[in-house]
Amino acid sequence: MTVRTRFAPSPTGYLHVGGARTALFCWLYARHCGGQFILRIEDTDRARSTQPAVQAILDGMHWLDLDFDEGPFFQTGRMARYAESVQRLLDEGKAYRCYCSREELDAMREAQRARGENPRYDGRCRERATSRPGVAPVVRFKNPLHGEVVVDDVVLGPTRFANAQLDDLVIARADGSPTYNFTVVVDDLEMRISHVIRGNDHLNNTPKQINMLEALGGVRPVFAHVPMIHGPDGRKLSKRHGAVSVMQFRDEGYLSAALVNYLARLGWSHGDQELFSREELIEHFDIRDVNKAASVFDMDKLAWINQHYIKQAEPRALAPQLGEQLVRLGAAPDAGPALELAVQVQRERARTLAEMAEKCLFAYRDPDGYDDKAAAKHLVAGSAPLLAALRERLAALAHWQSAELDAAVRETAQAAGVKLGELAQPLRVALTGMAASPPIDQTLLLVGRERALARIDAALEYLRARAGAS
Repeated sequence: MTVRTRFAPSPTGYLHVGGARTALFCWLYARHCGGQFILRIEDTDRARSTQPAVQAILDGMHWLDLDFDEGPFFQTGRMARYAESVQRLLDEGKAYRCYCSREELDAMREAQRARGENPRYDGRCRERATSRPGVAPVVRFKNPLHGEVVVDDVVLGPTRFANAQLDDLVIARADGSPTYNFTVVVDDLEMRISHVIRGNDHLNNTPKQINMLEALGGVRPVFAHVPMIHGPDGRKLSKRHGAVSVMQFRDEGYLSAALVNYLARLGWSHGDQELFSREELIEHFDIRDVNKAASVFDMDKLAWINQHYIKQAEPRALAPQLGEQLVRLGAAPDAGPALELAVQVQRERARTLAEMAEKCLFAYRDPDGYDDKAAAKHLVAGSAPLLAALRERLAALAHWQSAELDAAVRETAQAAGVKLGELAQPLRVALTGMAASPPIDQTLLLVGRERALARIDAALEYLRARAGAS
């Protein structure tokens, strides 16, 4: 059997984390088995489907590098096929026209609730042979009245559904438009989907879809319903937990490879291994190894994985993304050192590229004054002669390189008979406005000769002004 999986999102919003993980599992299993991965856009809900949402799905798939072999297919482009399938079921006596009004249906359900029954259509039009003047009928599927459907799910195990408890679903509305459950069946059949991998919130739809699929002469695919993703509070992941849109993670400085690694491990494992290359994921992933229990989204774990990928990446690969983060902070990437240099200096200290951009912002624009605590502690009267002596030494350097800068700071401190920190900390505040930065030689390297000398001059002026005021 050729494995053919599909990811079938509805374009009613962004590509969220749960959808991205489903897409990843479908993609990984197809690649693991040497099969095909299909993208299908289920856009029959025209009131809620939008082109920006379609683009958001495509952008998310592209960023995660989940390439598809066929598609994207759009359900709105397949309306003729759905109509043909509805007519076929009518012709074969496997579907019927229902003329019940909304009021009749509401009354039916109220009576069922009063009797303690689950509300569902009672089949009163099932054998109706005449039309009802002035009423545009819907079309309902004749669900079997007896027996059961056993969904032998590879993740959840076998689940049984009694046909007597299933509804005669509407498969075409009064205006002729098909319904979701029916379009899914027709598409999966005609696209030869071998494995349906989706969230377990779809499990209750599965027996109905199986009955319709078999009525159309199809063979059941393998079903794999993966558990939900929860937030730390145990509730379904949502906006209240923070970032849930795939592209929001990109905007917040996460690497796509890190998010793919994390999502793959969210409900699946291969021994105790935490970090996987894409090739390793493809080699080891099997949908049968997915856990039954819900997974908890842990932002700290994702950040840890992301920092690993930042450390391992080539600086030139991260430079454009760091530039984007600097722009978001209002800085000009070309107003400071080469972005590759900034990555090299900061990649051991940043968990995300957004954090990296914040940490090296001092190199791309002048600080907005000094942090009060840092200035009070380190920009004191005794630091003025030290900074002045260092400025003279720095201005005379032939090369603005890390080794020469480190030597200049150390030699100045030694000549003044003070510990290195007594000079390095005032210098750090003068250069960055803060008491924390990379090693002082790296900080000087990032700031650059002209800016470093100008900022030391500004710090000396600040010290003179404060001394005069006191």
